[in-house]
Amino acid sequence: MRMYEIIQKKRDGGTLSEAEIRWFLEGYVAGEIPDYQAAALCMAIYFRGMSLEETAALTFAVRDSGETLDLSDIKGLRVDKHSTGGVGDKTSLVVAPIVASLGVKVAKMSGRGLGHTGGTVDKLEAIPGFKTDLPIDEFKKIVNEVGIAIVGQNATLAPADKLLYALRDVTATVDSLPLIVSSIMGKKLAADDDCIVLDVKTGSGSFMKTLEKSRELAEWMVEIGKRAGKRMRALITDMDRPLGFNIGNSLEVVEAIETLQGKGPEDLTELCVALSANILELAEKGSYAECERMVKEAIESGTALDTLVKMVEAQGGNGDWIRHPEKFPTAKYSHIVLSRKSGYITHVDTESYGVASLLLGAGRNTKEDVIDMAAGIRLCAKTGDFVAEGEPIAILYSEKESGIEGAERRLLEATQIETTAPKKEPLILGIVE
Repeated sequence: MRMYEIIQKKRDGGTLSEAEIRWFLEGYVAGEIPDYQAAALCMAIYFRGMSLEETAALTFAVRDSGETLDLSDIKGLRVDKHSTGGVGDKTSLVVAPIVASLGVKVAKMSGRGLGHTGGTVDKLEAIPGFKTDLPIDEFKKIVNEVGIAIVGQNATLAPADKLLYALRDVTATVDSLPLIVSSIMGKKLAADDDCIVLDVKTGSGSFMKTLEKSRELAEWMVEIGKRAGKRMRALITDMDRPLGFNIGNSLEVVEAIETLQGKGPEDLTELCVALSANILELAEKGSYAECERMVKEAIESGTALDTLVKMVEAQGGNGDWIRHPEKFPTAKYSHIVLSRKSGYITHVDTESYGVASLLLGAGRNTKEDVIDMAAGIRLCAKTGDFVAEGEPIAILYSEKESGIEGAERRLLEATQIETTAPKKEPLILGIVE
């Protein structure tokens, strides 16, 4: 086979065979196919798409590109939750300790930030001493003892995805349905979980901008997961507004802690309760109503927060920062963004909010960028709120002044203010079994 011909075939709308897909991935992982040819194929897939069968073949090839975990010595049912990426989405930091405190095991491998979205691993590294790179035996030991561990993607686990993930991030090929499906499910299927609940985002801050595309993404991932013998469910949730009020790594960790303390934002709390209850129901812990009640009790009793503290300490982090989130440092510079007119916030371009956070240093423009953990945005008003001219919309945080002006301009341009209040839209838009 020749890589040139595979690129040409997909460029012209052809269907790639399973053999061609596996040959490409094996060669790319081995270093025999250069980045520029892999990027060309990603762009061809972006424009031409893939069938469900091609996507399934790509997913299983990603899964098989390295080692697959054997977690059979973890006692109990293993569950996972994955989000397709959003702005202010810190649900894993809340949901994972909740369900772990209720008797299911969470052996979770998470990714770093991609494009305008944040990554769970980056957020956890805002906690002093927290190790996201653990030997597999230590990882499994912590899951057995604490009920939960969250680490970065193992270098030997789905290495094809790690290479493609970084490449897509800097070549504008992130928001491609088959590439998203194969990335998410390739890792998940290599990680040996029994039950997987997906949080599929839709709207301006997601990779899938329409409900129709988001439902298709959910259906494909659920179907591919079922083909691999997993219990699957997907929630389709709104990302036409940031989730919660905080955007940025340490800011989001603080807000996740507040949610586990029962003091979190209404929307973040609602979604975390729903995701947790769905995971527990899929794990056959009871009816949905029973599982929802259990989740709320885990928050009210403090057992969910205690589980997060135990996980942080087991992974080398300072649990005192979880008990006292005021210890997280604030950035050197802060800047208040004021509304330029009076009215209701009727819509925001959530992706632009994510880009504004990236400009402040909370994300990566290139693979080599170092993240500013304290950088980000704290929203003072959200969609549906009334703001008067001169009132704060948001506070920007950064260790460098250079990105603040551009971030403010981006945020103001992304915020639509009108005289009539918008219709309130639901947060959860559908469920795919």
